Amino acid sequence: MRAEQVTDPVAYHGEGPVWSERWGGLRWVDMLAGDVLSLEADGTVSRRHVGKVAAALRPRRQGGAVIGVERGFALEDEDGTVTPMPEVWTAPGIRMNEGGCDPDGRFYCGSMAYDQTPGAAKLYRLAPDSTVTVVLEGVTVSNGLEWSPDGMLAYYNDTATGQVSVFDYAREVGLSGRRTFVDLTSEGLQPDGLTVDAQGGVWVALVNGGAVRHYTPDGKLAEVIEVPARKVTACTFGGPGLQTLYITTSREDLDVGEDPLAGSLFRAEVGVRGQPVREFAG
Repeated sequence: MRAEQVTDPVAYHGEGPVWSERWGGLRWVDMLAGDVLSLEADGTVSRRHVGKVAAALRPRRQGGAVIGVERGFALEDEDGTVTPMPEVWTAPGIRMNEGGCDPDGRFYCGSMAYDQTPGAAKLYRLAPDSTVTVVLEGVTVSNGLEWSPDGMLAYYNDTATGQVSVFDYAREVGLSGRRTFVDLTSEGLQPDGLTVDAQGGVWVALVNGGAVRHYTPDGKLAEVIEVPARKVTACTFGGPGLQTLYITTSREDLDVGEDPLAGSLFRAEVGVRGQPVREFAG
């Protein structure tokens, strides 16, 4: 299957697509521009600046959004007002990168060094009471975090490892029992963002791989969605019935004219329904 283009190349580093009826549809980030993009009903794209970096976002149950920004988190109110929270760290060489919400309404966002120093990053958890906890250390490029339909498993990518990991999840314990779900190292591929469908299938974006791969819950390759741009960054389900797979791409570090569709949004009708987005309880 081949994905079709939805927008022009509107992002330098498109990432983190999220569908929410609370927002009226799809949002994603132009991460290094610090902008949140929205796909309007007429197919146009609107853009709103929220900080130096817009790493990831999820809707809040009370309206608005929680956003991963360069060195921590920000809260958006329903009226669009964005309030930065205290910085989680001050080192200038580290930034947030991607995240998601657990079944209990806590928001996770992981970091990376701008120069991708191995092991320099962490995965953080923001509780509804604004408490921030480190849940994983020694990360290089934190990416792709999503839960299984029953909420008992969490899938996660540290892109530099070339592996998709899976954790057990429980509210009091958090993430535990990390193990390899899919190993891509023998193919020289690296996983970026991911999403999980309503049947427990895992959809993995391949950065520099020009594709999204669909794996069954037992880790077998089920399908490959070809994307006409090389730097495939993330994916999510949206549209009526959550039956459309939306795919973001990047043109970071590409020369002018190279990979001309990079930075566009794509979609594919894959015959599988996604899960409703998990919201932040704060």
